Amino acid sequence: MTRPPHILALVLSLSLLAAACSGDDNAPATITLVTHDSFVVTASLLEDFTAETGITVELLFSGDTGQMVSEAILSAGNPLADVMFGVDNTFLQRALDAKIFEAYESPGLGVVPDNFEIDDQHRVTPISFGDVCVNYWTDELPAEAPTSIEDLTDPTFANELVVQSPESSSPGLAFLLATIAGTEDWEQFWTDLRANGISVTAGWEEAYYGEFAAGGGDRSMVVSYASSPAAEVMFAAEPTDVAPTGVLLDSCYRQIEFAGILAGTDHPDAAAQLIDWMLEPAFQSDVPGSMFVFPVSNEATLPQEFVDHAQLADEPHMLDPAEIEANRDEWTDRWVEIVLG
Repeated sequence: MTRPPHILALVLSLSLLAAACSGDDNAPATITLVTHDSFVVTASLLEDFTAETGITVELLFSGDTGQMVSEAILSAGNPLADVMFGVDNTFLQRALDAKIFEAYESPGLGVVPDNFEIDDQHRVTPISFGDVCVNYWTDELPAEAPTSIEDLTDPTFANELVVQSPESSSPGLAFLLATIAGTEDWEQFWTDLRANGISVTAGWEEAYYGEFAAGGGDRSMVVSYASSPAAEVMFAAEPTDVAPTGVLLDSCYRQIEFAGILAGTDHPDAAAQLIDWMLEPAFQSDVPGSMFVFPVSNEATLPQEFVDHAQLADEPHMLDPAEIEANRDEWTDRWVEIVLG
């Protein structure tokens, strides 16, 4: 999930204004979906949703996940949108504590495995998920591929890994959490990584297409996603059946993305219909090819490139959202001291 530069766009429908002025309560609803800058959906699907329901959906892009949640908290009770998509388990507790969502249990959850429903009050609905993991460019590795997260500190892989800062990057934060959950002493682990010559960038794009071999850089390992090998095949300059990259599955942190109805919306019924639609096979099957994450629905169809090349960890690292919220600032401050100090 590439994080492009911040875009903030709010479009107010003239038809909605006209309906409000005329007092026509039966006018078709126009609702706003606020989301992160990496949200992509095939345009015809939104058109189909409008044709089926009479509900028009306008998109409000609000930076990365952390920025989106912060802005929603500032407008709690008087939201700028009706539905939020993209809050993940690394920022979920902050949103729940601020009470920005209305509870809603979608009937579509019947096709979603229970392990994705980490909020038993149904204030948010799981929509997609992905694993943030160390990727490696197979032909550029100085030795056989690492098999454990601890291997990254081996001098064999000195000056080979580029990571993103957890202060400014969603995958950077997820990888920090993976090291906290997956190593015996995460502070010592990062001390050893620094001594082993890691490089740090502000975001994913600078790392993957800058210093990593994918963009012509001289580093053979990068923090990215378990779906990145599938993307490399799908967008290869020349058709290929072989992914040039592999995934260190022991390094993976699972991110689950949720949608929720924002408390104070004037259109709760229309908002609920949008969430139901996001669990239907058409949207769920569009998720991998559009956003390069996995759908949560058992009824979704994956692109063949995902079937052949995307990987998921059998036992991904995860931490309780409440633990993350209680310690995030302390952990990131300590990371800065160790890695950048």
